[in-house]
Amino acid sequence: MIVGVDAGTSGVKAVAFAPDGEVVAVESRSLALSHPGPGQVEQDAETVVAAVEDVLGRLVARGVRADEVRAAGLTGQGDGLWLLDGEGRPAGPALSWLDGRATPLVDGWMRDGTFEELFRRTGNAAFPGSGAPLLAHLDRTSPETLDRATTAARCKDMIMQRFTGVRATDLSDASNLFTDPRTKVRDVELLRLCGLEHRQGLLPPVSAELPAGEILGGAFRGVPLSAGPYDLPACAAGAGVTRPGDGLLIIGTTLACEVITDRLDLGGEPAGQTLCLPDGWLRAMPAMTGTAALDWLLGMVGVRHDELGALLGQSPPGARGVRFLPYLSPSGERAPFVEPNARGRLDGLELAVTRADVVRAGCEGLAFAARHCFEAAGLTGEVAVCGGGTGSEAWLQIFADVLGRPLRLARGPEVGAMGAALTAARRFGLTVDEATWTAGTRWYEPRHDMEEPYRRYLDDVRGLRNSL
Repeated sequence: MIVGVDAGTSGVKAVAFAPDGEVVAVESRSLALSHPGPGQVEQDAETVVAAVEDVLGRLVARGVRADEVRAAGLTGQGDGLWLLDGEGRPAGPALSWLDGRATPLVDGWMRDGTFEELFRRTGNAAFPGSGAPLLAHLDRTSPETLDRATTAARCKDMIMQRFTGVRATDLSDASNLFTDPRTKVRDVELLRLCGLEHRQGLLPPVSAELPAGEILGGAFRGVPLSAGPYDLPACAAGAGVTRPGDGLLIIGTTLACEVITDRLDLGGEPAGQTLCLPDGWLRAMPAMTGTAALDWLLGMVGVRHDELGALLGQSPPGARGVRFLPYLSPSGERAPFVEPNARGRLDGLELAVTRADVVRAGCEGLAFAARHCFEAAGLTGEVAVCGGGTGSEAWLQIFADVLGRPLRLARGPEVGAMGAALTAARRFGLTVDEATWTAGTRWYEPRHDMEEPYRRYLDDVRGLRNSL
């Protein structure tokens, strides 16, 4: 067996996979965020480590024997800032990628050109919850906090150090923290650009291969463990998205649209992420909008989630002219453009409009946002889809129609953990049939031409941005 562990923002999951990719057992535990002040979002690192220990222990209680596990792989949430001491224990608060305390600093970088220069040199658009702004913010406002730390880590790197003693990060997590995507090594000039060259010692070594070691204790003592890539590329691996031009749509609280590429492009509008992979890059557009926006809309019109499919069938494509811009995050939008003041709109309302029209407009608006992201990311090939929002076949059909290409539903709900397990198999030289592991379970072919509604959506987006 191979075990995959996914340490996400809202929970930790451990999955044991049989040699053919079938799920043997799954255990999960929820995690909470804290909000100690306005715009501040933190997580308790010790609770995260305890959650990983708990789910692995429960796998053993379910009959998964450590001596039958050939390897384990670890993935988790990206960005944020997890300050550690020399033993990998918390040396300060773990700042979530949702944290907004660095917003004034990022606003300043956008005004003075630092934001664009960082993007042109890294392919990553700085946002308040990313590592560089958080480090720079603490260095200016609370330098003693950084003085106490040995490592400025990411979530999975913290777990890796606690479980194996290995202090390192992988290329994907290093990409958004002072790494040159051309050479795939750290660049001290990027640190100087952010005023952080004196904090270089906080950065963990970047491993050309996935960091690896043996688990030192607990239920899986002695099992080889690899860390990385983080959740976006891990999900791509778990969904079988490996060819340049192919993409993955993750329909979750936020939409994540990502495309594998073998050509580095640092042009275009600064937005999204360029994540280094051993043999290429992943161009990611993790939008701030997603199922949270649809949940809000359903609540506003008094519709239950189990009514979604029936309602979508009661309104035609185009929603009888009702249009929805899904920018409901208090932080605005970060992909495929960065606009902290972007806000949502619902247009085309009249007395003849029904709840079904409003709901369809919401689902179409989110699908339009996904296409906008994919076009910016350079999608040219096939699209796989995964995430919590894949439960509605009617909504998946809308995504296929709007994208104008077939959607392949990824196998099972454990895509991130599967990606972690598959990359662990590669790291430790284990032979598995990846095509079988990642085979799709269903295809959704485009049925309706949505080009004209999509062009109207783009016009609405331009109008919104011009008004800000």
